[in-house]
Amino acid sequence: MIEVRELKRSYGAVHALRGIDLSIAATGQIIGLLGPNGAGKTTFVEILEGLRTASSGSVSVLGLDPATAPGALRARLGVQLQATAFMPELTVTETLKLYAALYPQSKTAMSGVSRIDFVLQRVDLVDKARALVRVLSGGQKQRLALAMAMLHDPDLYILDEPTSGLDPIARRQIHDILLTLKRDGKTVLLSSHYLDEIEALADRVIILAAGEIVADGTPLDLLARAAGTSTLWLDVTPPPPGLRGAGTGAIDPSQLVPQATFEGRDGALFRYRTADPTAAIVGLADSLRASGARLADLRLKRPSLEDVYLQLLGVAS
Repeated sequence: MIEVRELKRSYGAVHALRGIDLSIAATGQIIGLLGPNGAGKTTFVEILEGLRTASSGSVSVLGLDPATAPGALRARLGVQLQATAFMPELTVTETLKLYAALYPQSKTAMSGVSRIDFVLQRVDLVDKARALVRVLSGGQKQRLALAMAMLHDPDLYILDEPTSGLDPIARRQIHDILLTLKRDGKTVLLSSHYLDEIEALADRVIILAAGEIVADGTPLDLLARAAGTSTLWLDVTPPPPGLRGAGTGAIDPSQLVPQATFEGRDGALFRYRTADPTAAIVGLADSLRASGARLADLRLKRPSLEDVYLQLLGVAS
């Protein structure tokens, strides 16, 4: 799908990409592209789309060079940019008809309905088909932009922050569309600043920093490689009178979980940090049995993709 070798792009003295090597072969997956502002993400995807040229190196997308065969590539590529320039006085259907005219394959019927009706159903905008674009909400406009990218049934989607600035409900609607594309066997390259989004959706995660790939693997691979610790919160009810360990009813939280470091309180909960949450919970159970105390509340937060991301970028969490 994508083959990149020694890809470099400079803007004068600024080196946006510093020799990227990347291969994406499989279909039916979502690939997350992460990186801080200035990491080179937008430059990278724009080179893949044929909107920018590389300073050096080779790029192949669907077997085509974006710089020399942009027309043939765009016929097979579905793109959503960071911002889409709509014609506000057109209706949703008119907008889709305009873009469908640019792609002959958009005239092909899907599941017994026109391609326009099909994508309207896919992005849940059937009830807005006759609405002017200018009256759409932000989430509806993003779904319309996705519909425009889907019109010609492309083999590969490159989406640049499609959920940026949307509320949680609108983001979830976009997520559902992306998962449907994946089930249809499409490959989606998804650039995003939302790490929880990438962790939830992506089969593979690529992290860019200062124009270089600093991590590439499945979310579980990246979590396994990270030197992360888990946080444990718990609330314990003192043992009833007469049981061993009851004493004055006081509990020493620093001794309660031997396999974890006690860090203090968060409200009514004791907070612990541990590199081995399984051992910590087993140790907690032993302490509770020995003292006769009872567990009233238990919460666990394992290392997240955000923790890995911050570690790779050298930012203290």
